[in-house]
Amino acid sequence: MVTLVVATTTDPASINPAKALLGMPGWNPGPSFQEEEHIKSFTNEGVRLLQHDNFIVNEDNLDLRWEQLTGESVHEIIFLSKHTAVSNRPALTVHPIGVPHLKEGDVPPQGGKPGWAALPNPRIGPWLRLLKNIAASHNLVPEFEITLEGTHHGPFTNKPTMFIEIGSTEEYWKRQDAAQVIALLIWEGLGLGRGAAVGNWSGENDKNKVLLGIGGGHYAPRHMDIVLKDGVWVGHLLSGYSLPMEDPNLSKVETNSKEIGGTWKESIKASLEATKLAFPGGEILAHLDHKSFKSWQKNAITGFLGEQNVKIGKPNDFY
Repeated sequence: MVTLVVATTTDPASINPAKALLGMPGWNPGPSFQEEEHIKSFTNEGVRLLQHDNFIVNEDNLDLRWEQLTGESVHEIIFLSKHTAVSNRPALTVHPIGVPHLKEGDVPPQGGKPGWAALPNPRIGPWLRLLKNIAASHNLVPEFEITLEGTHHGPFTNKPTMFIEIGSTEEYWKRQDAAQVIALLIWEGLGLGRGAAVGNWSGENDKNKVLLGIGGGHYAPRHMDIVLKDGVWVGHLLSGYSLPMEDPNLSKVETNSKEIGGTWKESIKASLEATKLAFPGGEILAHLDHKSFKSWQKNAITGFLGEQNVKIGKPNDFY
């Protein structure tokens, strides 16, 4: 079982951390992708670093393509990428991927397939906390915000996946100190420096509570407050835009989840199933950003989660 770390030469926030990582000991040239000359590979113990010349969200099924090329089973994928934000604030971000709220026939604006949610990489929570520590030790904090993002975009894959990004403008995408921090995160997080890897999941762990984030903004601040505590695992994070809900007729006395249109139920269900698969033996707890919902939305969501046998957790339930 190997880990794929994926970078693109078209993006300085992707290729610069990859180059910094390749500057560390133990790397060797890996297999060629034969007919896909735009992809190069490098190996180091159980890690395979892939560099390609395409837009990062357009390379679907890299896990299957690697398995067909080498016969090695892929355990997880970690993508390196840039992050953009209207605020232009410097940031280092981590997030799961998928577009579970899109309907069949919709064209995903940034890759993936409608209705799909990738398995969230169990390392997301532990690595967010590790990233915060490494960034602080390299004096990037508080200049850089260290944050989660909600589930969004592709590329399509069947393996546990996470994106690690540098934001939010070209000035910061090219920052070598930020690239070095991301490289160290991967180096330490995967145990390449001879230390123990960080974030290996075991359902037998006494701390097996997994947060499924429901609601809130793209940067999930209320979910972040919980995830920064040691021992909290992270599944999918569905921001408000990933929960399209049609406002019911206000003349109705009562509303329930069966009456409210939109793809919010499909989005929750796909994300829940992917999270369960990523954390076998874990206890999935939904964490709602209550302040982001109107009462009819909250009632519908809590009712639907009950139908799925998912408990709604308060902050203390995750520790």
